[in-house]
Amino acid sequence: MQIQIDALSVRIGQLLIQHEGMLTTAESCTGGLLSGAITAIAGSSAWFDRGWITYSNDAKRKELNVSAATLNQFGAVSEEVAREMAQGALAQAPRAKLALATTGIAGPGGGTADKPVGLVCFGFARRTSNGIEVRSVAKVFEGDRGAVRQSSVHFSLATACDWLSSN
Repeated sequence: MQIQIDALSVRIGQLLIQHEGMLTTAESCTGGLLSGAITAIAGSSAWFDRGWITYSNDAKRKELNVSAATLNQFGAVSEEVAREMAQGALAQAPRAKLALATTGIAGPGGGTADKPVGLVCFGFARRTSNGIEVRSVAKVFEGDRGAVRQSSVHFSLATACDWLSSN
């Protein structure tokens, strides 16, 4: 999977350069793996601005302006929080045109019937000529903690590439 992640990282860089944009990240369950995959690519400083690892709810609130009400109502692992994380990262990184956010339960513990181990919520926000567009999606990945986190990085990059390619 690492070869695919590397290829996606190269591709998102090409798309961002084509769209004259920069990228920012807001990570929880991936703990910097997404930013690490991006910055593993030589020349990524031309299209990667910055990233946050906001593992705690307090960090999500203070660093990314995720609302306490959203955290209380939906929980940290939710599409609502992922969207607010992406929007917050975009607001804190004025040069960025695209923000990617991850929040989930990588395991092995922490899952519930409603939110099983492997559940990851993704937020995507981008600046357009019409304002800010935000999307989110939730996925459940199989495997151990490492596999869930790697799958999350892969999915985030692939989805972002698809979104950028569609415009």
